[in-house]
Amino acid sequence: MASGFSANLAAAAAGELVRQHRDRQQFDGLPPPWLIASPADAYAVQDAFVRQLQGLRGTRTCGYKIALTTPAMRRMVGYQDSISGHLLHDQILESGSTLRADDFCHLLVEFEIAFRMGSDVPATRTPWTRDTILPYVACAYPALEVADDRHADYSKLAGSILTVAADNAWNQGLVLGAPNASFTADGLLEATGVARVDGEEVGRGTGADVMGHPLDALAWLANHLQQRGLPFAAGHLATTGSLVTSKFPARGSIVEFDVGSLGAVELHVS
Repeated sequence: MASGFSANLAAAAAGELVRQHRDRQQFDGLPPPWLIASPADAYAVQDAFVRQLQGLRGTRTCGYKIALTTPAMRRMVGYQDSISGHLLHDQILESGSTLRADDFCHLLVEFEIAFRMGSDVPATRTPWTRDTILPYVACAYPALEVADDRHADYSKLAGSILTVAADNAWNQGLVLGAPNASFTADGLLEATGVARVDGEEVGRGTGADVMGHPLDALAWLANHLQQRGLPFAAGHLATTGSLVTSKFPARGSIVEFDVGSLGAVELHVS
């Protein structure tokens, strides 16, 4: 991916994103001179942004997220492709953890199937598929992705989706249920995930909603990372996109995601 952004310009744009988060500024497209014209520009800024976050927080990357993999999420934001972001180690949480709503501008939660890689994914000239990526997976998880949309105007979001990508696809953490190493490809395809807030069902989706199969999303990620020259290594986590539309829990809420035989995960919001 060749970007029109120089390293200095990408770093400056990333610094602007850091400032916006610090000042709790409403999300919008980046202003001049940081207008993002291509996915390559977006990911150049994202990589610089993540490097700055690692330095500020003394953390490291531990995997990747995929966003906009289901028809429901694409309809919600008005964009018909997927984007990726980095996961940071200091924001990986266990099921049952508590987050403070006040620590976010506008907390949102997404309902996902995640994977942990069991071995390094090598470079290849042949695109990855669900069948070829499967042997590299160690286990699957029911998962809740934590994000912050900073009160974005969703009616205008399609026009600034590349800035969403630059802003690390809004990722602010991942809550993992118990690892499941006995999952099967057929089981993932047929799995139904039920999302609940305070015990009330707020949506459901199936593995088939995620690009046709969660492993298809994982294969998309492997191909995407290879194109960007990024490692996909043993131990890395990967989310595969929300099976239902994002939800915005209030203080005092309990958010749950039950994926049947794959397991369940919950998050408390204070």
